[in-house]
Amino acid sequence: MNNYMEEALLWSREGKKIRCFLCAYNCLIAEGESGVCKVRVNEKGSLKSKSYGKVIGTKINNIEKMPLYHFFPGAQALFIKSNGNNFDWDEGRTDKIKGDPATPEDVVKMVNKKKIRIIALSGNEPTMFFEFAYKLARVAKRYNIKTVLSTNGYITSEGIKKIGKYLDAVNVKFVGSGDNELYKKYLDAPDSSPIFHALKNFKKHRVFIEITNTIIPHYGDNEDAYRRLTDWVVNNLDSSVPFHLMDFKPNDKLRSVPVPAKTLEHFANEAQRVGLRFPYIHGEVEPEYETTFCYNCMQPMIVRDHGLVSKISLEKDRCPGCGFKLNLVLE
Repeated sequence: MNNYMEEALLWSREGKKIRCFLCAYNCLIAEGESGVCKVRVNEKGSLKSKSYGKVIGTKINNIEKMPLYHFFPGAQALFIKSNGNNFDWDEGRTDKIKGDPATPEDVVKMVNKKKIRIIALSGNEPTMFFEFAYKLARVAKRYNIKTVLSTNGYITSEGIKKIGKYLDAVNVKFVGSGDNELYKKYLDAPDSSPIFHALKNFKKHRVFIEITNTIIPHYGDNEDAYRRLTDWVVNNLDSSVPFHLMDFKPNDKLRSVPVPAKTLEHFANEAQRVGLRFPYIHGEVEPEYETTFCYNCMQPMIVRDHGLVSKISLEKDRCPGCGFKLNLVLE
């Protein structure tokens, strides 16, 4: 294994310790120690990234797998997974670094060779290999390759300001509608407020936004928290932000029964009731819950089958019937 560590971005010295400004934990790191993510290390007074250039895996898949439904619908992307988590969730925090060495230029050559126009940073928490993501997005921009990010949203305004000009789209993932008690108890996160600040900053930097909310029976299906989240999106972002509802997949932290389809349908209908125009459900659901409709005349514009596009009926980004403009990013 290549043990090279890249000097990190977004930090400053505080006496003999280092303050990291990448994510909302704002860790104060002593010599020889790491932040909560376990991949950003204080080495002799400098902050180093252990995850830089360590790519666990790459896979070509449709962009809908992010999920992104309104950004280049039906297009293929190269998905990249690397190391690092700041939440104690899913695959958890670990200092065991896996993967093969790669450079941003290697990745861009790969997508050019395969004639793919989108790089999707996903798996674990992509902001935890920020330096690699930042350099990759910069190189990709030179070749008119899009860079998209799937994130838990705990990145700081400083981080977004740094990468925002090179980032094309983001899917910000909530768990249990951002319920603070759930975040404290099961994710070891102080609260969910930094995610809302991040969304405002992504909007400020004109990064195209979609949102995912994972519903967890008995733990993360609080109706009040859900209503606060949907109301906030309508009032602070836009009513046409695509809003994805996911069933929870059990992990080491939390076991739960599957979410009944009727529960997800109820939440999707509630999202529409408060004003969200494009709520989607992932899983075994009726086709209407994964179809993009014209909000004006309600004709189907993008039909999907298990998340994959089967039919597009658009004139550029408009409904061919009534001319209504949809919130889409196309060619």
